[in-house]
Amino acid sequence: MTGKGARGGVGVSLAFTFGSAVLWGLAHLRAGRHRMGAFLMAFHLTFVAAGITVLLTAGPFLAALAVQPGWLWFFGLLGMSFALATVVVVIRSYQLVRPRPLTGAARRLSAVAVALLCVLVIAPVAYATRLAYISQKVVNSMFTTSSTPVTADPWGGRDRLGILLIGADAAPNRFGVRTDSMTVASVDTRTGATVLFGVPRNLEHVPLPAGPARHRFPYGFGGEPPGTPGLLNEVWQYAEDHPEMVPGAADGRRGPALLKRTVGDILGIEVAYYAMVDMRGFARIIDAMGGVRVTVRDPIVYGRHNEGLIAAGTRRLSGEEALWYGRSRTYSDDYVRMGRQKCLMNAVAEQADPVTVIRSFERLAEAAASAVSTDIPRELLPALITLAGKVKTAKIESLQFVPPLISTADPDYHLIRRKVTAALRDEPAGPATVTRGNMAADSTGSPSAESPPEESPSAEPASGEPPSGESPGADPVPAGSPAASPQETVTLDDACG
Repeated sequence: MTGKGARGGVGVSLAFTFGSAVLWGLAHLRAGRHRMGAFLMAFHLTFVAAGITVLLTAGPFLAALAVQPGWLWFFGLLGMSFALATVVVVIRSYQLVRPRPLTGAARRLSAVAVALLCVLVIAPVAYATRLAYISQKVVNSMFTTSSTPVTADPWGGRDRLGILLIGADAAPNRFGVRTDSMTVASVDTRTGATVLFGVPRNLEHVPLPAGPARHRFPYGFGGEPPGTPGLLNEVWQYAEDHPEMVPGAADGRRGPALLKRTVGDILGIEVAYYAMVDMRGFARIIDAMGGVRVTVRDPIVYGRHNEGLIAAGTRRLSGEEALWYGRSRTYSDDYVRMGRQKCLMNAVAEQADPVTVIRSFERLAEAAASAVSTDIPRELLPALITLAGKVKTAKIESLQFVPPLISTADPDYHLIRRKVTAALRDEPAGPATVTRGNMAADSTGSPSAESPPEESPSAEPASGEPPSGESPGADPVPAGSPAASPQETVTLDDACG
């Protein structure tokens, strides 16, 4: 059908114009342009079907591409080209089916309607392009460039990847970086099965890696008395303040370098990378997600004057409430708090679904860029995204090194390493030994966890002097708290359900 009969009234012409935005070629067929209409329709259906198929079957692959700036620009250009092509099809479709003559109000109304349709076509693609730009900006600012090229095996032959996850608790009255939450995620690079090892911030006399750090503190880290007690959460800032502890490392890199090796030696495993989140920034991330849903087993009191309360039960927490859920020690202790932090991490990972991320992408990106620091190279992100997809469907277990399993004042490092090895092999660790404060690596320890030198008459007493012979008692544990139970490997579903 051609000519006036094919055009119809204003309503019919606009209907076919709008329809052509959804399925190219409709207006061309209406106007009798069958060959072009069939071509446009076939091309459009093929393009859309291919896109849907890729989205449904290659989600993890696309997610890996989405963290690579080059591919982000490619997808943005592809989307914008498709949108512009649709605009051309829409305008041409209207020209083919519009009634003639068309004057006055009808002409103006039709022009406005077609213009609005073009805007509707362009707007989502423009928004997606903006998200791609923001994503590229965040990736470039947050992640470093690797000095060595990523090979076919991004994990370098590792069966497991160790990442130190840190929560930094900053405040106006606190100087420097204080790593108050430390968890090592050991991830099976083939299956994604993960074990989270919780390391207390208040471990004392921790063995430092061989080299200048061990030479400074041969009997374990002692801090800078009398100002600091020499706890594990002081290692980062001490390294930043004393460049000689990690020779050749730049400012901002000494702290994580020494802390990664120290925690790795404590556990007897390699810690390849770290990721640190500022607690206040973490609250902004939760708010950007629209809150996080957790099960609160016991009421949590918080605030300087205990003015806040998170009631028991399953509820959605705001960023401020989530911050205190993972931070408060009122009527509990460090070790109960460590357990809650694992549950919070698990809840955030489970609830950060694609819909939530896309809906709040700009706020999430802004919060993450200001709150997260890491040494994970951006070249590793595609492989890491793929691995994260495996982690989401694999078993996640948690093991906390807290009293009564260990004494934070005088930890049994043999026991810690044996427990780690057993957890990674999914087998019992055997009974605890009675070794006190032994920093020597056993068969499961890392090569750098060497025995400290024997004390000699020429040794100068310093902040690294050995602890006194007094045997500290076990750390107090609140009755009825998760920390009062035997510390064994448990799944996060069991621990946090």
